[in-house]
Amino acid sequence: MNSEEKEDCECAPPQAESNPTGGYDRLQEESTFENAEASRMKRAAAKHLIERYYHQLTEGCGNESCSNDCCASCPSSHRLDNNAAAVKALELYKVNAKLCDPHPSKKGTSSAYLENSSINRGGHHNLACGNRKMNHSVREDFKDVNFLTEEKVYEILDICSEKEDYSPLIRVIGRVFSSADGLVQSFRHSKQHTKEELKSLQPKDEDKDEDEKEAAACSDSAMEEGGTDLEASSSSRSGEGGDGQKLGPDEVSVDIEAVRRVYGRLLSNDKVEAAFLNALVYLSPNVECDLTYHNVYSRDPNYLNLFVIVMENGNLHSPEYLEIALPQFCKAMSKLPLPAQAKLARLWARYPADHIRRMMETFQQLITYKVISNEFNSRNLVNDDDAVVASAKCLKIVYFANVLGGDIDTEHNEEDDEEPMPESSELTLQELLGEERRNKKGPRVDPLETELGARATDCRRPLVPFDEFINEPLNDVLEMDKDYTFFKVETENKFSFMTCPFILNPVTKNLGLYYDNRIRMYSERRITVLYSLVQGQQLNPYLRLKVRRDHIIDDALVRLEMIAMENPADLKKQLYVEFEGEQGVDEGGVSKEFFQLVVEEIFNPDIGMFAYDESTRLFWFNPSSFENEGQFTLIGIVLGLAIYNNCILDVHFPMVVYRKLMGKKGTFRDLADSHPVLSQSLKELMEYDGSVEEDMMITFQISQTDLFGNNLMYDLRENGDKIPVTNSNRKDFVAQYAEYMLNKSVEKQFKAFRRGFHMVTNESPLKYLFRPEEIELLICGSRQNLDFQALEETTEYDGGYSRDCRIIRDFWETLHSFSEEQKRLFLQFTTGTDRAPVGGLGKLKMIIAKNGPDTDRLPTSHTCFNVLLLPEYTTTEKLRDRLLKAITYAKGFGML
Repeated sequence: MNSEEKEDCECAPPQAESNPTGGYDRLQEESTFENAEASRMKRAAAKHLIERYYHQLTEGCGNESCSNDCCASCPSSHRLDNNAAAVKALELYKVNAKLCDPHPSKKGTSSAYLENSSINRGGHHNLACGNRKMNHSVREDFKDVNFLTEEKVYEILDICSEKEDYSPLIRVIGRVFSSADGLVQSFRHSKQHTKEELKSLQPKDEDKDEDEKEAAACSDSAMEEGGTDLEASSSSRSGEGGDGQKLGPDEVSVDIEAVRRVYGRLLSNDKVEAAFLNALVYLSPNVECDLTYHNVYSRDPNYLNLFVIVMENGNLHSPEYLEIALPQFCKAMSKLPLPAQAKLARLWARYPADHIRRMMETFQQLITYKVISNEFNSRNLVNDDDAVVASAKCLKIVYFANVLGGDIDTEHNEEDDEEPMPESSELTLQELLGEERRNKKGPRVDPLETELGARATDCRRPLVPFDEFINEPLNDVLEMDKDYTFFKVETENKFSFMTCPFILNPVTKNLGLYYDNRIRMYSERRITVLYSLVQGQQLNPYLRLKVRRDHIIDDALVRLEMIAMENPADLKKQLYVEFEGEQGVDEGGVSKEFFQLVVEEIFNPDIGMFAYDESTRLFWFNPSSFENEGQFTLIGIVLGLAIYNNCILDVHFPMVVYRKLMGKKGTFRDLADSHPVLSQSLKELMEYDGSVEEDMMITFQISQTDLFGNNLMYDLRENGDKIPVTNSNRKDFVAQYAEYMLNKSVEKQFKAFRRGFHMVTNESPLKYLFRPEEIELLICGSRQNLDFQALEETTEYDGGYSRDCRIIRDFWETLHSFSEEQKRLFLQFTTGTDRAPVGGLGKLKMIIAKNGPDTDRLPTSHTCFNVLLLPEYTTTEKLRDRLLKAITYAKGFGML
């Protein structure tokens, strides 16, 4: 072994003969210095731990249900005077007793997390080998490096590569990445400053608290080494970047591209990767403490750099991180205050889609890992798992970054109704009991959504599809009844996944909505009972509608209008429909039939309320309808009641209707669904290469055809017939044309429609939980998810039939052989709609009942109960023939 090799071996003892003259003495001095430094570190660690034990004994951790007997917050602990607490703290230090999370103290945060991250419980440096020394040629293990830059990393990496010894780099990474202060100061946008500039960045002495004085002392010593530490720390406190420039509200001082390049160079080395992992384990608890107790972000906005740097680690989703490191980091990140979360979301919104997807998959993988590795049930709730809860909170930040970074439109919002919603003439249950109502009427709003000023409904196309944020394993183990309770109570101790609706699938959210609707129904029922007892009013716990089949619209309209004017709270009672002259008891089936009849009549083109487009098979509001606003209010109430009473309607609206219900105006992009021919014409106008004015000769005056075929003229601008459309103003023409067709021309009709809908759903978490496309799924069901195999597995049998009967086997074989269109006709015939409910056909409880022996009669159905009455045909051919005739010619006349 030559002298250089001996110097490279960090554990080799110093050899006098291999050093130049005086080298041995210098090594002895270095050894003495390192021993003194190690001794100082041990004393500092012991002092720090004893102080923590003392504060724990005298002040406690702040948790009233603490189970640590050595903590003042524990109910079973005994109060000690100061002297006794000091003696006890020494004893606890000797036995390495349990420490709770530290109580807020007078000690500065900067020194607190420096000591915590640099020194472990045993008093040794976390990442330095106790008595192993680095060769002097590698700059004494780079102990003067307290934060990193891209250039510094490459310098150390080159030296280590040359010596084929990466331990110095590992130590530096471990030291910096385990220290919140070091990481916050690292990878800043670089620009060197003179000493005068650095002094100008320092805050004035009179404004300094104890924390700043300690940091300034560190900065003074760092200035002797070149001033770079002072630059970073002063920039950190003043909220500036490394170049001394004031940061914008959505900017961070960290050089993200430099961080990515550094990770790209270092993560290929397994030993270096382990240093990142270990450092994150030490870092996270200290960061959580800083954010929980010390309010560190409000004093140092650059603290956010820490999370930006860690989240750039492309290996966070690897198995090594899932057990300890990532859960602890998520807990720390979930403690970020709301402004910090919003700033992170806005920053990440500028990232490309693959970066958003990687971060999303990181948190999703942790949730999935925790869910499948634990047995969650009604006693062991997933809501109580800190790692899953923290991951969901972190995922919310990524979700809103995904929304902000996508195709977003925060403008074009529908104005609120000019008239206020009618207030109930009755008191609420809380008011009857002498209590003030906690939550005023109105939909719930996510606080992060409010902070960002953007909603999920504003986003037409996110960077990553919304469906990828749904975690199916979590949905499988979530106890929705318990979760809904936590959602309504809004306690700090219990987390509800309904506050993160993006992670839930439509089936789970629909179940939460079902609980909300049912509880509201029961609440209205209790109020009615109280009124009947207190004021002697007639007991009427249901929303009763008595209608005639021949006048169903008139009867329903009159009754619902009276309820809406007198006491709109009655609309939130359970619906109970009675057809005059019939003895049917409404257990859900009569209500479903009522909805089907109302929808069928209101959407009849002969009435003229809605125009039907043959090409799209969709309905749109007729701008020249002669019907009064009450008719449109009725259909809005019917849609709301259908959701409220868990019924599917055979309604066919374009998506823009549901977007408008959620508060967004229609724009040119929505014309493709509602008015496809017009949309194509306007698109060709926008793409025309020639002179629009000379070749097309159109103006800002448009024409429409009414019910009688008459042309009606409308000016998009004042004196629009005199304003030609040109290449320069055609974009404005297209926007105003769409504005007129989707908003202005049907403003009166749609406002009445929306008003009726909100009469039923105004207090529901509907807007909070569901996006417009999911609202359509709730009302109309799905046209895509037609899994007839799932329908077969959930179908029940009656009247002598069973799953093993020959005719039942023949029936399913025949049905599975049908075309898609024939299958839809079968659904329409059996259930009243050709769509599947939320969750697919497996959620549709169909019954096949025996309807006598073999006969020439066709099968029949009770659509209100999803019952198919099937005679016992002797052959498969006869079964197929009779069934096809029944579903094909079911409308227009009765069949025998």
